[in-house]
Amino acid sequence: MRRIPDHMTARARDLRNNQTEAERKVWQRISRYRPRFTRQLVVGPYILDLACRAAKLAVEFDGSQHLETSLHDAERTAFLEARDWIVLRFWNSEVANNLDGVVETILAKTAECLGGTHPQPLPSREGRKKT
Repeated sequence: MRRIPDHMTARARDLRNNQTEAERKVWQRISRYRPRFTRQLVVGPYILDLACRAAKLAVEFDGSQHLETSLHDAERTAFLEARDWIVLRFWNSEVANNLDGVVETILAKTAECLGGTHPQPLPSREGRKKT
């Protein structure tokens, strides 16, 4: 099995310790869900902001600096899609203005990648009275 280069591991660790506000907010909401998500996953020469390995779903959070790097982002997306990853991109401002919607989109896409949800999910316990 190939090892991840030490400089990539160090960079991923640094990014985890210095995450953006958008990454932090989404991670707080999504880290408790299963299948598990991971932050700053190294895939080839790239580091994904957020990923679900089981679903092969990559989530990228783009700030204003990405306006100037759209070619690089397209190359990254093409690299990942060639390896059967699905890539979702959100602007940091979208996370700030619609956090619930972003999290719902990520979870829905994760379920879709894993074959959807059960056709007859168990009823929710919400609203039931304790006896």
